[in-house]
Amino acid sequence: MEVELNNKRATNGGRHSTPPAESDSKESSVERELNGEIQAVELNGSGGSGHSNGHIKKPLPVEDVRIKRKAKRFIQRQNSGSGGSPNQTNGNGAAAAGGASAMPLAINGIIPSPGGYVVPHRRWKNSRRSRNLNRGRGLPKKGGGGGKGVWGLPGSEALAEVYEDENDPNYDSECNDRNVELREVISEITPEEFFKLAEPIVLEYYEHGDPHEVALSFDEILQGPLREHITSILVEIAMDHKDSQREMTSVLISDLYGRVITGKDIEKGFNMLLANLPDLVLDTPEAPIMLGNFMARAVADDCIPPKFVAKSEEELRHLELGEHAEQALRRADSLIYKQVWAHLDNVWGMGGPLRPVKTITKQMELLLKEYLSSRDVAEAQRCLRALEVPHYHHELVYEAIVMTLESLSQTTEEAMCELLKQLDLTCLVLPAGMEQGFLRAFDDMADIVLDVPLAYIILDRFVERCNRAGFLTDKIINNVPSRGRKRFVSEGDGGHVKPATLPMRD
Repeated sequence: MEVELNNKRATNGGRHSTPPAESDSKESSVERELNGEIQAVELNGSGGSGHSNGHIKKPLPVEDVRIKRKAKRFIQRQNSGSGGSPNQTNGNGAAAAGGASAMPLAINGIIPSPGGYVVPHRRWKNSRRSRNLNRGRGLPKKGGGGGKGVWGLPGSEALAEVYEDENDPNYDSECNDRNVELREVISEITPEEFFKLAEPIVLEYYEHGDPHEVALSFDEILQGPLREHITSILVEIAMDHKDSQREMTSVLISDLYGRVITGKDIEKGFNMLLANLPDLVLDTPEAPIMLGNFMARAVADDCIPPKFVAKSEEELRHLELGEHAEQALRRADSLIYKQVWAHLDNVWGMGGPLRPVKTITKQMELLLKEYLSSRDVAEAQRCLRALEVPHYHHELVYEAIVMTLESLSQTTEEAMCELLKQLDLTCLVLPAGMEQGFLRAFDDMADIVLDVPLAYIILDRFVERCNRAGFLTDKIINNVPSRGRKRFVSEGDGGHVKPATLPMRD
């Protein structure tokens, strides 16, 4: 025992060491762990002849040894830079004697827990401090949002405060006044602007015919004082269209009543129209009659009371409405004079496809007869548009061909050819309708020839004239019928040719 004690004393160079107390330790737990493991790695005789104690431990892996040495060098640099603090270590990593007990050293900015040891490379991996210990302040990373010559993090420009210099020539004190309170202000729409917004809605209604859609559209743009303008706008737009659109307008006024507009709004709208009649007459000469029809229809639909239009002559003179307004009121009063108002449902007539086919055919015949007497192509086109039956225009072509065949006159052929040519040029009759009308006439030639024996000859001449005019298609020309030739050989004559003249009997 004494020999072993002397050997230990000789190894330590004659220094007497006593087991240090836990409270008076000059080394941290990290230093003791590092010093113990590093000394255990040293082999016998590598550190000098006096350092061998006869025991050899298993060396640690190379990676762990490298990490331990790196951590030890870092602790030594911290101790050397502290100006000779009592926590300095000697060459073997042991803490120098003297001084009070010190706080455990922090590795990589993380103070280890006093109860246990934390692996340094784990703390190093999870730390957000800079890995470069020679440069920088060791602060956490910025996440890529800073630096010289960069824009910064996305969205940081919205958080930055803009400094406004009052001495700047472009500085506006009114715009940069921070005492201004911003509020939402809804500007009122003028009647002219409301007319521009309502006109597309009404024109679209003429296409789809859905009053519910119109009511929803008006709810989006309507303001209180403008409700009385709805009736006047609807009637003004309808005056520039046909009777079928006027009928749809009357139905729309009846559907909007009680939902979008009231009876008072309708009365105010008609009063506006009565006052504006002198200007409406310039564009629509029949405006007083149309307005009277609209007011009578509104009375029949229970939108306005009858007393609105039932005015005596004295009341009309007292109101001084004007000549056109009095004419409109008299027209409405005459229509509602009867006790039964069922006839007012057809005040605009039966327009378009609602009329019977025979009625439309008869009107087309009258149109062609009037054209043959006047030769006015423009009037014929206007009457054809007024019929509002574009799907039935092939009937006009058929009636024109039949009337030409029955007339037996080249003058009628020329007039009808000119009319069909103008209808084709103005696209009032489409090529499909033109073909259908000619093909219908070709199919009925077997019946027409019974009344007009020369029908095939006149038809060939008329088709040739129309072909020179340039509005016939190849389908029409290829389907022109021709009358069968007379047979000169009968089946029972044995092939003998009949004589051109029959012999006279004695």
